[in-house]
Amino acid sequence: MLIENRIPLVDEILKQWKKELGNDYDGYKNHVYRMINFCFALHDANREEREKIIIAGCFHDLGIWSNQTFDYLPPSIVLAKDYLRQNKLEQWIPEIELIINQHHKLGKYDDSQHPLIEVFRQGDLVDFSLGIVKCGLPKTFIKSVKNQFPKAGFHRRLVKLAGGWFCRHPLNPLPILRW
Repeated sequence: MLIENRIPLVDEILKQWKKELGNDYDGYKNHVYRMINFCFALHDANREEREKIIIAGCFHDLGIWSNQTFDYLPPSIVLAKDYLRQNKLEQWIPEIELIINQHHKLGKYDDSQHPLIEVFRQGDLVDFSLGIVKCGLPKTFIKSVKNQFPKAGFHRRLVKLAGGWFCRHPLNPLPILRW
């Protein structure tokens, strides 16, 4: 399995958000690279599918920083839609919206017309779980990806944000989860 350590589209998109991401830029960028590599390893994607995974990957958690909220799926979707419109990729909006909206679904997302949704959910889960959940990927590959793209405080930041959200919204502790 090949690790892609430079994906120009990721760098191009995330560079525009460097100010908003601030000290979390490296951690978020590395998370995006890790989960995209996991997605590519899970699914032999064609060029179009790869581009969809990359775009969804860049925007899937970005609402945390753009809107300073842990209820970040709706603003992340808005950012992705804006990008797709600006780049004349409107036809991808429904699928990328589903990819982002369902990436924290607790169970399998079964949709034969949109297999990237489940691929993306699994790729993000492998990274979010620190590789504990492997989704069929070899342990050695996961470790290599993690070594190539260190956490840089990303998971620690998520725990801090989740704790703050929980304290302010105890009746809605995890708005990002989907059943």
